[in-house]
Amino acid sequence: MSRVTFEQLLDAGCHFGHLRRKWNPQMAPYIFMEKNGIHIIDLYKTVDKVEEACAAAKQIAKSGKKILFVATKKQAKDTIAELVKGVGMPYVTERWPGGMLTNFFTIRKAVKKMADIDRLMASPQFANISKREKLQIQRERAKLEKNLGSIADLSRLPAAVFIVDILKEHIAVAEAHRLNIPTFAIVDTNSNPNLVDFPIPANDDASKSIGVIVKAVCDAIAEGLSERKMDKDSVNEEEDEAMAEENQAEEEEENNDHEEGQRRRRTTIRRNPARNTNAKRD
Repeated sequence: MSRVTFEQLLDAGCHFGHLRRKWNPQMAPYIFMEKNGIHIIDLYKTVDKVEEACAAAKQIAKSGKKILFVATKKQAKDTIAELVKGVGMPYVTERWPGGMLTNFFTIRKAVKKMADIDRLMASPQFANISKREKLQIQRERAKLEKNLGSIADLSRLPAAVFIVDILKEHIAVAEAHRLNIPTFAIVDTNSNPNLVDFPIPANDDASKSIGVIVKAVCDAIAEGLSERKMDKDSVNEEEDEAMAEENQAEEEEENNDHEEGQRRRRTTIRRNPARNTNAKRD
């Protein structure tokens, strides 16, 4: 069964594209028709592309890697934050910090600075700082939290990037391409789908449209994480069973060695009765 249906996409308004004069010719294969000067997206192809993207996202999550979600437009912020937080993936819903991927070391330094401020605020020394300095530190902490809070746990480059509106997030797309990081994106009729590895043709301006697609991807990620956990549990069980079998084999080998020693001792006594008699006299 598919993760999203034609009816779900239709109800969410995923089929509405942009005006014809704003279209990108590269989107022609995904356009069903034109109505009142607006292009209508072929939702059957959208369903196929969602399934393809979900399968790839599931495998990435199953391998234990991270997918970075990027959506700084107003109608996508809350939706992305709510859905992505549930699967523990990093996301950017404020301004994209230039060089976040290509200059990742500097971004990690900023995250480290935020951690240092947290330690300072929790230490007894913070009480001895003047009120003005406390206010400055708290403002700096709030600014870092706003820009970097969701990626604080991202210790290395993500395995993939999911983008809403590649025209608005063109810097993120360019940085991902430069580092050969796979890209997923919701692509509207005014964008070039060839710029991303897994394009999903759909309306990228409506919050309902964004929500239904991102939810499908997040559900796939959740499945991948669940399967990864099950695989780990099964591997641990197999290791425990193998260790138990190994211990049992060692015990059996020790018992066999002990029985063999006893048998040899009895054989020696039978073959040398005189020696055994002398040993008793002594």
